[in-house]
Amino acid sequence: MTATAYEYTDVPGGVPIKAWTRGVPVEDGARAQLARAAQMPFIFKHVAAMPDVHVGIGATVGSVIPTKGAVIPAAVGVDIGCGMMAARTSLMASDLPDHLEGVRSAIEEAVPHGRSVGRGKRDNGSWGSPPPAIVSAWATLVQRFDRICEKHPRLKNTNNLVHLGTLGTGNHFIELCLDEEARVWVMLHSGSRGVGNAIGSFFIELAKQDMRKWHLNLPDEDLAYFPEGTDHFDDYVEAVGWAQDYAALNRRMMMTNVIAAMRKVIAKPFEAELEAVNCHHNYVTRENHFGENVLVTRKGAVRAAKGVMGIIPGSMGAKSFIIRGLGNPDSFDSCSHGAGRVMSRTAAKKLVTLDEHIADTAGVECRKDEGVIDETPKAYKPIEAVMAAQADLVEIVHTLKQVVCVKG
Repeated sequence: MTATAYEYTDVPGGVPIKAWTRGVPVEDGARAQLARAAQMPFIFKHVAAMPDVHVGIGATVGSVIPTKGAVIPAAVGVDIGCGMMAARTSLMASDLPDHLEGVRSAIEEAVPHGRSVGRGKRDNGSWGSPPPAIVSAWATLVQRFDRICEKHPRLKNTNNLVHLGTLGTGNHFIELCLDEEARVWVMLHSGSRGVGNAIGSFFIELAKQDMRKWHLNLPDEDLAYFPEGTDHFDDYVEAVGWAQDYAALNRRMMMTNVIAAMRKVIAKPFEAELEAVNCHHNYVTRENHFGENVLVTRKGAVRAAKGVMGIIPGSMGAKSFIIRGLGNPDSFDSCSHGAGRVMSRTAAKKLVTLDEHIADTAGVECRKDEGVIDETPKAYKPIEAVMAAQADLVEIVHTLKQVVCVKG
């Protein structure tokens, strides 16, 4: 019998867990959280854990949870549709300026990023007055959004139009990278911003209320679910699908603005999107697995069906990968969405010094201040070990190394 690449765990009272975690650290809390999800009565076949797996809210980040007859909003999370976009340009490394501060500044000026709060002040992570292209893009989404808001008016007063084409905070980024042939790529990571967070949070709370109403006891309250055939199930599927479309459009609008900004500061004319990938890694979709139609929730996982292209980024100072899926049925055609955290944000701020962060991001034009210590490379698992653990899930097409990194 051929040895499997995954670790197999039986869960009493539940389905098994198959985890692609050989050679990478996994916290006990993540294992316990996976087991709680595996005990839900409607999980199909097994729960799959990716090598970047770590504790999340309700469901583990880096998990693939297939269901029949129900959906768990926390198995998608609140950054609905979060994902990656990468585009190869016709530029070579030698076409870039010797000093990259100007490129970074141009990108930061073109894309609202970060977050600021203050009475009467505009959040610098949103548009004050959205440009015409953003308004036109929003027009393609607004009719469906209004229909969702008719049923759930609380979602209307959210950062929707003003966040379209903006980056956000945390692990979201925009990067210029070089591949193995010194070709220049633009890569970015973001999701459905404020409106997606509002949708995710609203439906997670609504599911909890339903569970209390029906007096259902769960292994974790955050695993509250909607049974198929109920109004709330249909409403959630509609809203989450809309937020996923918003997230993909958000990335496309950012990419357009980043490339326009680069053209202002890079003298050589260039083409963009010679090769392009735009993929979610927090989402739900209907798929066929093991001959049955199921709902697949991926939270911190990328679809890696045979021949499907995806993106697996490292941290601020590490490599990233453009990959092609191998279509492994045991992983439900999935792979990791990145390196995965080994330190919480709080722990990183306590344990990593600014000098270490500066050393670990050497050669990258990026922020070198205390405000990004929570995103420093040491806060993440080694990306090489993560890729080795999932060698039967994906093949590497391009290896990218960043030279510019913009963080919120």
